[in-house]
Amino acid sequence: MRYRGLVIRPPSEAESYILQVTYGCSHNACTFCPTYKGTSFRLRPLEEIEEDISAASRIIPHARRVFLADGNALCMPTERLEHVLRMLREAFPGLERVGIYANGRDINRKSREELRGLAELGLGIVYLGLESGDDLVLRRVRKQDTSEEMVEAVLKARECGLKASVIVLLGLAGREGSLRHARLSAEAVSRMNPDYLSALTLMLVPGTPLYGEWEKGEFEMPDQKGLLEELREFISTCRLEGCVFRTNHASNYLPLKGILSRDRDKLLQVIDRAFRRPEMLRPEFMRGL
Repeated sequence: MRYRGLVIRPPSEAESYILQVTYGCSHNACTFCPTYKGTSFRLRPLEEIEEDISAASRIIPHARRVFLADGNALCMPTERLEHVLRMLREAFPGLERVGIYANGRDINRKSREELRGLAELGLGIVYLGLESGDDLVLRRVRKQDTSEEMVEAVLKARECGLKASVIVLLGLAGREGSLRHARLSAEAVSRMNPDYLSALTLMLVPGTPLYGEWEKGEFEMPDQKGLLEELREFISTCRLEGCVFRTNHASNYLPLKGILSRDRDKLLQVIDRAFRRPEMLRPEFMRGL
């Protein structure tokens, strides 16, 4: 099993077999993201994918979950992705779910018949970065999709039998736009009603355009208190049914977990305690991507 470049996966795929089917990200222009800046996007040769699946079937024959990397592998042509899913089903008899990263455009470009076919072949969950429900923020950080396009994509994916896991990025609007970003993001995810929802916190990484804006004083990151206020506003505005919510990513100051329709008040109480007890927050040296 071979890997090229920096390979990332969602926290929930920690025990999955990671299979690279593309290299890099087809968009690769977001000003805050350092992940694939040195990688030119391309499809991985099918023969290499077949070889890696064959090797993995001998090493981990009882694998139950597979995650397809890199950045937005769902942009692959549908026939090619179907071929990969069939190979995985044959190689791993106990396979329960295949996950994949996607942009909203990747989903919206595929027909409902294509998406349903992928679900029938074992694709179980798509991970999407909404980042913000504020289109002003999305344009500024050069995201590819509008918030409306992301809402359409998640609704379409779920309609076709795929689970959806959505990410919002705390701090992305800076200090001045913080609460607007929280409210509009909550409104967007409430319309999506995804199966899973995660909040991560922006990390300013040297070499990214957004880091350069911060260095020049053109972007001001909210402080800890401001980020907690943003998180509180986001949670209090969300109206979701049965959605599993997590802030367990290493970038966050305050790990939370719950079902938002059931545990909203409890989560808000934890945030309120954190305002009074800063020792509850993750130390800076323990934060990371």
